[in-house]
Amino acid sequence: MINLGMEPPPTASSSGTAEKAFSFLSKGWREVRDSAGADLQLMRARANSFKSLADRELENFLHSASAFSAPPRPPVEGSIAELEFVKRIQPKLSDIRRAYSSPEFSRKVLEKWSPKSTIRIDLSGIRNAIVAEVDEVGAVLDLSKDGVRGPVRRRVRWKGEEKEKEWEPIRLLKTRLKELERKSQSSEIFGNFKSSDFVEKVKLSLKSICKEPQESKEVPPLDLPELLAYLVKQSGPLFDQLGIRRDICDKIVEALCSRRKDQLLCHSLSEKEASLLENGNINDELDLRIASVLQSTGHHYDGGFWTDPIKNDTEEKKHHVAIVTTASLPWMTGTAVNPLFRAAYLAKSAEQDVTLVVPWICKSDQELVYPNGMTFSSPEEQEVFIRNWVEERVGFKADFKISFYPGKFSKERRSIIPAGDTTQFIPSREADIAILEEPEHLNWYHHGKRWTDKFNHVVGVVHTNYLEYIKREKNGAIQAFLVKHINNWVMRAYCHKVLRLSAATQDLPKSVICNVHGVNPKFLKIGEKIAAERERGELAFSKGAYFLGKMVWAKGYRELIDLLAKHKNELEGFKLDVYGNGEDSHDVQSTARKLDLNLNFLKGRDHADDSLHGYKVFINPSVSDVVCTATAEALAMGKFVICADHPSNDFFRAFPNCLTYKTSEDFVARVKEAMANEPQSLTPEQRYNLSWEAATQRFMEYSELDRVLSNNNDESSEGGKFNSIKAIKKSISMPAFSDVVDGGLAFAHYCLTGSEILRLSTGAIPGTRDYDKQHCMDLHLLPPQVQNPVYGW
Repeated sequence: MINLGMEPPPTASSSGTAEKAFSFLSKGWREVRDSAGADLQLMRARANSFKSLADRELENFLHSASAFSAPPRPPVEGSIAELEFVKRIQPKLSDIRRAYSSPEFSRKVLEKWSPKSTIRIDLSGIRNAIVAEVDEVGAVLDLSKDGVRGPVRRRVRWKGEEKEKEWEPIRLLKTRLKELERKSQSSEIFGNFKSSDFVEKVKLSLKSICKEPQESKEVPPLDLPELLAYLVKQSGPLFDQLGIRRDICDKIVEALCSRRKDQLLCHSLSEKEASLLENGNINDELDLRIASVLQSTGHHYDGGFWTDPIKNDTEEKKHHVAIVTTASLPWMTGTAVNPLFRAAYLAKSAEQDVTLVVPWICKSDQELVYPNGMTFSSPEEQEVFIRNWVEERVGFKADFKISFYPGKFSKERRSIIPAGDTTQFIPSREADIAILEEPEHLNWYHHGKRWTDKFNHVVGVVHTNYLEYIKREKNGAIQAFLVKHINNWVMRAYCHKVLRLSAATQDLPKSVICNVHGVNPKFLKIGEKIAAERERGELAFSKGAYFLGKMVWAKGYRELIDLLAKHKNELEGFKLDVYGNGEDSHDVQSTARKLDLNLNFLKGRDHADDSLHGYKVFINPSVSDVVCTATAEALAMGKFVICADHPSNDFFRAFPNCLTYKTSEDFVARVKEAMANEPQSLTPEQRYNLSWEAATQRFMEYSELDRVLSNNNDESSEGGKFNSIKAIKKSISMPAFSDVVDGGLAFAHYCLTGSEILRLSTGAIPGTRDYDKQHCMDLHLLPPQVQNPVYGW
């Protein structure tokens, strides 16, 4: 830059330059004015375009609000425009649209945007142009406000050559309008607007206004079909006593609830509960429906009217199983042998601790019960005998505990009756799962703690068809009627689940039919040995037919003598060996001699005795058994079995060597068929079905013990599902009518069995309400004391 000291006087050349400058200024001003006018016109057009676009987007916003305000499932009656909220804002929206759509509004807006009469213009661009135009002089001229050229200032700044720049406000406005147009075409503006927090809040508000009643957290009240279905379901105990079949009640409940099934799963239950019942039955769905309604009222179920609110929970993860039975070795009866094997095989898995609880009877009773005059001076001595016997047969160490409770032998009933409260001989810390072998027998005169109160899960296994035996006695019909209802009474009061070995027993509450008994492994080994001999071509069966059983009329001896006497001519030459001891031995043998039957009576023997291996045919005409153990043992040894077409033999029909008959003529045909042919060898699958491994597996499944045992180990398994359903119902449900009835029956039974007069009048052994001094000495017990009532108020 050059500084000039004094301003020179104007010359001709300088005046010419000034004229050129003024000409350039006027030309530049006209260009600026024309450009500003064009820009204003473009702004008006863009404003109109923006106004139209705003109209469309507002319409889209209202339409989208009506779309997302309603849930995707069944639409709300009426559209969003019919809502009170929209009705209130519609007039205001219309006024706003009319206001900004009017020409006056556009004119006023544009007037505010348009430049005023006095425009302050940055002449830096013009100055730069002038500088470029008079580059040779290098001076910058200054103009006064009236546009007349003023004197040249003393201070002159020389500028370098710059690029021509657009007027800054116009340039920014054009840039913004272009960006607005681009975004409006790509819907970015309104896309962002729709996804803004404000719009989301508006959506939530509209959803809360338009929410369907079905999505409300309030649980709908029960309707009349549900109430009727629940009433029918809970009246099961009453219907049982009236003789109405339970399947009819189930069909009524299903018919009443079938129309509501989908609604129950979708609206009344939570997602977790609904997932638990995907494959559930209508009874579980109805229970959870009732529980949900009660939960919505704030109700919580803490226990029944008759029962304790808290059960004994095992501190450890390992469960405890107590198997309580009515007989013990060396008495070779089914209730002594089968529970013993069950304890051994349940303990074999080592997944649970097992205790076998058996009766201890005094020496005077032992002489009447145990064979060959065998007696024990102490429970420890008898325990050693029991363990040696079972371990010899199963081939592994029987790792379970044996406990004794006091009992007395009834000569009239030929059975052992518990003395005192049997539940007190299982410690509370081990009171987890109870398996009652012959539960009706154990509880006829039970006066003590309720089993279902002390134990978390109680399973009853029915061994004996008592009604069949009682009917054979004097006034048997009346006694059988009374015993039938007493059995129903104690089963309902003291068991959670009842297993009937076959349909030969009476239909009991809470019961299912399944044979959960197996065969002593020793008999399966005998069968394998005989099969190997036959494969080698050796003579496996050298003898004909035999019958084995306790010699009492009810064990099939009456049926056997009647069949042989009726068809003595057809079976001429047929000889039958009979093995057994019993109270009716003399009568049975004398009757056979009078009828001149070809029967050879022998003393009772163990079925696994070597002298019985050579027989080819086992005949068992008994219809009083539930599941005959001797029949299963004969099949395991590979023999033919001839038995009656009776529910007690249903399990054996699947075996090809089992020959059943319906009439006496069929019996003769089956005897001739068996004597003329050879039995088939058992397949591995058939051997497994007879084994105690298979029987234990069936027991775990049908007693639901597998679910109970797996509850602590795997909550996601089927056992966890089952217990989750149970926990849901128990935690929020009301006490079921059936539970109230069961508790009332247990309380009434406790009161009645506390009366010695009533006990003696129903056939109880005197002094069995409490154990006596001899039991105290043998079992090292304290003398019985007066205890607090089991059922407190």
